Amino acid sequence: MNQLTTQNLSPFDLLARSWQRPAAVAAACFSADGSAVAFTSVDGTVAIAPLADQEPPESRIRVSGDLGQTTIRPRQKPPAPLVATSALGDGDVPITSYLRSGFLIGTTTGQAMHLAANGEVAETSINIEGPIVAIDHSVGTASTAISNGHDVFLSRAHDDPVKLRQAASSSTHAIAFSPDGKQLAFDTGNGVSIWTVDGDPVPIRDFSTPAGPRSLRWSVDGSWLACGLETGGFALASLAGGQSGVVGGFPSPVRTVCWSRPANALFASGAFRIAGWSMAAPPLHDAAAGALETGRSGLVPVETVAAHPERKIIAAGYANGRITVAQIGSRDELVVKPSGSAITALTWSGDGQHLAAGMVDGTAAIVTFPALLFK
Repeated sequence: MNQLTTQNLSPFDLLARSWQRPAAVAAACFSADGSAVAFTSVDGTVAIAPLADQEPPESRIRVSGDLGQTTIRPRQKPPAPLVATSALGDGDVPITSYLRSGFLIGTTTGQAMHLAANGEVAETSINIEGPIVAIDHSVGTASTAISNGHDVFLSRAHDDPVKLRQAASSSTHAIAFSPDGKQLAFDTGNGVSIWTVDGDPVPIRDFSTPAGPRSLRWSVDGSWLACGLETGGFALASLAGGQSGVVGGFPSPVRTVCWSRPANALFASGAFRIAGWSMAAPPLHDAAAGALETGRSGLVPVETVAAHPERKIIAAGYANGRITVAQIGSRDELVVKPSGSAITALTWSGDGQHLAAGMVDGTAAIVTFPALLFK
């Protein structure tokens, strides 16, 4: 990866647009059409930023004629302000992309709200008793799944939600459709349940976990499901083979797991380096199987990871505010942000040009990478 050089300024200083929110950022979500990104905060508000940039990095890059050195000048104007909502919940609200350019928000009243890119909020037909604590939407099947923490509900084509029979659990705070929208996974407090929702909803697989699930992520082809755990690592399940296992030994909770389609690899936060495995040798029975040495190890745990959608690149955010972008399977990495407030959210845009980041101190940012940086 090429470096853009400007004395005393980090790539974050040169490439990022950042804003200050009044509370810690909990999550970042890009719209389906890639035109906007929404940041949720722990005070229940949501703020939206357009991806269109009046001063994109490409317009500020200069290449010297004699030495061929690439430099980039800092921004001359502050970015356009965020569009922020009033509080929609008592804490951070669950969010998912919805329709083309909007978002779907779960509220404490049990009402799912459509949040447009311009900040306008409208009610939907999705309404349940109790607060919505988890939400996901499948564009392909026009289905929405929500949970009030115990029951799971499914809404098809914007119809009233229907409760899944025999799906009640002691705790459901993570929910995820498979990429084709035909399967639905959700945590049960001490494990994960997978249902087929292509037709009448039917449970097809349950497996227990040694600790409470934190996050659920399907592989791009829907054949694998990874589940980050409060303690003890993460769980991994194969839908085709019916096998499952736990990869342990993590010093911190595995808050995020992600899949790299270009590298056919799985990554997890919670270690003192970017922890990854090639799925050519899945770590179902041996944590060392397929292990990928990526980036550099340190003394601070990785809080969140995000795989680039088109390149063999992984981004990582650390508890000390460090953000790095690394070549998968290599120690080579670019330090985007050297330090600061703990990173709470990282996610790539669909085209891989933008990396959205959220931090404990309320910083919300979009880092835009010029194409030449990854050549």
